[in-house]
Order: sequence, then structure tokens, then C-alpha cells
Amino acid sequence: MSKRDLKKYLNELNKEQLEEQILELYEKFSPVKVYYNFVFNPKEETLLQECKLKISNEYFPIKTTGKRKKPKLRRSVAQKYIKHFMLLGVDPFVIADVMLYNIEIAQTFSAENTVKQELFYKSIFNSFEQAVNFIISSGITAEFKTRIREAHRQAFLQKWYNESDFKTITEQFD
Repeated sequence: MSKRDLKKYLNELNKEQLEEQILELYEKFSPVKVYYNFVFNPKEETLLQECKLKISNEYFPIKTTGKRKKPKLRRSVAQKYIKHFMLLGVDPFVIADVMLYNIEIAQTFSAENTVKQELFYKSIFNSFEQAVNFIISSGITAEFKTRIREAHRQAFLQKWYNESDFKTITEQFD
């Protein structure tokens, strides 16, 4: 069904029928429920804190039984939150904050631990490039310039093999 056909169909319904359909969608489809819950009660700060906790738990797992759990280092956890936030229409400042937080926590981890997987560095660079592109396209570069430069500085200080790629991206701000 095209958008035009859907509009035509919706125009034929009365108010009660529309309400009934929306309630049915709300009950049947979890994404619709999540969307409406966010629209009418946008607790962005709570979502942000929950998200940051999950991301940091990927690199610094919380001890449960006294022994330290092995970090999973999954970039996908942050990516799921970022995608979810974009679908909900969360403020671009919050999305950019999450994107950069993901990079910062990964760099904090690599500063304290030796990471031998080349994929880790490629993955974090991909996140960095995505964050910078998002920040530029959202027109919020002034607010995040310092954190972007610091991410490059950390890649340089930690002698990441792909530091020159970080430098190339960071030079867009100079």
C-alpha cells in the first residue's frame, strides 16, 4: 500500500475508527508502543544513563560473584541504541553524546588493556567516522569539537595503527 492510498483510507474513517486502529496497533506492535511511550513521556536523560551503563558494561563488566567477568567489547550494543534513538527522534545532542561516549569508553579500555584484535580498532574508527558525520550533518560541531579532537589525541597517544585515519577525519574541523 502506498502512502497516498493509506491517506485516502484514513480519510474515509471516522474519529472512533481511527482511535480503534491506533489502539490496536499500540497493543499488537511493540515498536508502536515504545514510540508512543517516548512521545508522551520523553525521559531522554533516563534513556541516556541506561544506554551509557550498558555500553560501559561491554568494556568494564560489573562483578557479580567477586570474580571479574570478561569484557565483550561489542560495538553492536551502542549501535543498537543509536539506531533506536534515531528512530524515536531523540535530540541530536543526546545521540552525538552516545556516539562519542562509545568511542571514549573503548579508548579508556584500550588504555588500560592490551587489545590485539585489529577489528577492534577498525570498529572504533568506524564509530568515530559515523559520529563525526552525524555531528556535522546535525550542525552541532561546535559543541563536540573538543571531544572529537580528544578521541584523535587518544588514538595518537595509544599508538593505534589507524591513528592517521582519525587525524584525517579530525582535520575537517581545522
